[in-house]
Amino acid sequence: MSELPTGVGPVAAEIYRLLEAALSPSRLAVIDDSEKHRGHAGHDGSGESHFTVEIECPQFAGLNRVARQRAVNSALADLLRDKIHALAIKARAPGE
Repeated sequence: MSELPTGVGPVAAEIYRLLEAALSPSRLAVIDDSEKHRGHAGHDGSGESHFTVEIECPQFAGLNRVARQRAVNSALADLLRDKIHALAIKARAPGE
């Protein structure tokens, strides 16, 4: 696994680990958007509930947006069920 950015929380770290294991991305960024949702549904004040994933992956070549998002959602299924309230996905193949 590549080195995690400084200050990454435990849920974000798990997102990195799961996506790297499942998809071997060439680029991966996990952004914790939780603070932007303070007071909204799904934000309980503890943080790490809302994320944006920016992922570049060779396996995405030839796949449409929905298929790419399904691949990410599949890799994160347990977290989406138990810990993540909202996930925005920006998925692309190298060179896009």
